Amino acid sequence: MENVLNGVIIKGIGGFYYVEAAGEVYECKARGAFRKKKITPLAGDNVTITVRADKENTIDEIRERKNFLLRPPVANIDTLIIVSSIKEPVPSLLVIDKMTAIAVDKGIKPCVVFSKSDLGDTDAYESVYRKAGIDVASVCCKTGEGIEKVRSMIGEGITVFTGNTGVGKSSLLNCIDERFSLATGEISDKLGRGRHTTREVTLYHIGNGLVADTPGFSSLDIEQTSDVIVKENLPFCFPEFQEYLGKCKFTSCSHTVEKGCLILDALKNGDIDKNRHESYVSMYNDVKDLKDWQL
Repeated sequence: MENVLNGVIIKGIGGFYYVEAAGEVYECKARGAFRKKKITPLAGDNVTITVRADKENTIDEIRERKNFLLRPPVANIDTLIIVSSIKEPVPSLLVIDKMTAIAVDKGIKPCVVFSKSDLGDTDAYESVYRKAGIDVASVCCKTGEGIEKVRSMIGEGITVFTGNTGVGKSSLLNCIDERFSLATGEISDKLGRGRHTTREVTLYHIGNGLVADTPGFSSLDIEQTSDVIVKENLPFCFPEFQEYLGKCKFTSCSHTVEKGCLILDALKNGDIDKNRHESYVSMYNDVKDLKDWQL
């Protein structure tokens, strides 16, 4: 007996994919055709599966993605919430800015959250992103500060929480919605406790949407494995640049050193944050000499 269902991949590990469909979670293998086409199913993919009573369940179709990230590997994202602790470890604004730029490039709404606000003042960091037009919040799981603001960032689609190892993403999610720990347990039960020990992206029902708690990464990881944004698109990935683009003296302006650059003028006037522009220049220098065949 076979049953064809539509669902969403909530976890993939070790060649097995766990698909939520019709209120159940099914363990599936991807058909060989995907491997031949070099397509890797991702958490967040909308798929069609065949459920069989006596044989292996299979993923038969992956519907078109509106976007996806390489790291963390998730598809069809609506909101990316980048979590950085104020201390232990200290924030890397370049890493945060790379993540926000990648999100904007892919049509994802970026938000920034500074955790462990009881360990230091977050005002200066918040100011950087508020000036850039990016939603930002500071939270303390011990006191509950900022939890409502972060809760309001979660939409009805897929929201991804990501950040360096040790920033307290899971603690934050538990504060946002106490059902998160329950959902974590339920997924573990369905997937089999202890069966897989490697941590991968897993989607959970939180609020009215799906939330991804992703494995932590190091700054070095994101430097080496982040999605590449071509130099022509990079200025459009900084929301605070938008009102100046196309108005510089030279049409080929890179917004790094040129005379007559309105973005550099805005930087001098304090309308664009110095740290954000430094991140832009660093990212621009990384990709300015890349050829099409290298992308």
